[in-house]
Amino acid sequence: MTKNRNFINSSFWTLCMMGFFAILSSTMSKSPVLKPFSLSLGTPTDWTGIVASASTIPGILVSLPVASLSDIYGRKKFVLIAGLIFASAPFLYLLVTVWWQLILVRFYHGFATAIFMPIAEASIAELFPTKRGERISLFASVTYIGRIIAPTLGGYILFATGNNFHTLYLCVAIVGVTALIMALPFLKESKQVMSTKQHDNTVVNFKKIFHGWRTVIYTHGVLPVSLVQASLYYVYGSAEFFLAGYLPEVAKLNEFSTGLVITSIIGITIFARPYMGRISDKVGRRIPIILGCLISAVPMMVIPFVTSFWILLLLALVFGFGFASVTSSTPALISELTYKELVGTSIGFLDTMMDVGQTVGPIISGLILATSLRYVGVFLSLGILLILASSLFVLFEVPNERQWRV
Repeated sequence: MTKNRNFINSSFWTLCMMGFFAILSSTMSKSPVLKPFSLSLGTPTDWTGIVASASTIPGILVSLPVASLSDIYGRKKFVLIAGLIFASAPFLYLLVTVWWQLILVRFYHGFATAIFMPIAEASIAELFPTKRGERISLFASVTYIGRIIAPTLGGYILFATGNNFHTLYLCVAIVGVTALIMALPFLKESKQVMSTKQHDNTVVNFKKIFHGWRTVIYTHGVLPVSLVQASLYYVYGSAEFFLAGYLPEVAKLNEFSTGLVITSIIGITIFARPYMGRISDKVGRRIPIILGCLISAVPMMVIPFVTSFWILLLLALVFGFGFASVTSSTPALISELTYKELVGTSIGFLDTMMDVGQTVGPIISGLILATSLRYVGVFLSLGILLILASSLFVLFEVPNERQWRV
């Protein structure tokens, strides 16, 4: 029993370390280098947004199909595929000579995260059936550390090398290869880590996959949970983007203060999410999700009326805590609402909705910003959306499952 427990813990921390290096690599490839690199290639102004968002499109396209395939063919081979993309994509940046090639490389690079994150979360849910909230949240916090370090590390490398983009992407490649090395232990055959199911043929049973999608979508509670997740990331993506404009333009904060306010959202999430996950494992998922939505809504509705740095910092911390409360429970809950054999599919569906929300949010918020309402309209709409999402979650009486259905 002790040996098995040690093996499971070892597998978990291997996934965490792979996630750290993988997200550090992918984030450093875009922040802060992507915009100046794309401008140096002569990217037309109306295509800069496509360059930035190209890597998010694969998340919408493949998170669900890949997660469903992992339910049938096992998790570990997809972890290795993601590792190969994390390791190979950075080298392609070195070959880019025209701006449209950068879009293709970004699109390819996006498949790594789109494959890895739902597979890793599904694997952890299987490894820790009674501690899903805490362990998935701890894994997420480790990846957030990589995400929060990346802009500073990337910025320092650019500064130290006189904006040498190729040197930066070589460093990104080294980190990406490290992520692949972390994945290599999964080549070893084992019954304990990540299901590796055998089949009589290699032809994908599409009918079975589509049936799994239908089962997950029609499972009571799945759509409201996914709606909450999409709404939260709609708000997060919009808030992160438009705070970068509101803080210097309206609040008149300098670059350092602006960065501190925005970074504090992820900073508090890193520390709060594992603890909130542990709480949700004990008291259930409903309370953290409902309260988290309401807590996150308050700062959004107050921000456009505040210009004080310290108050804005406090509001960002409050939003980050609410964000952590919700995201500590949604992956665990959706894996508990459906059948054990469809845990990958359920988390893949949740991640797809997350990517949709995070992609659509800044677009719609940008349209609101263009009206006479400006930032007041943007942030008030974000707060109202979270209140509506929380209300629908309560209205549909999403169950508070604690065990997988059988």
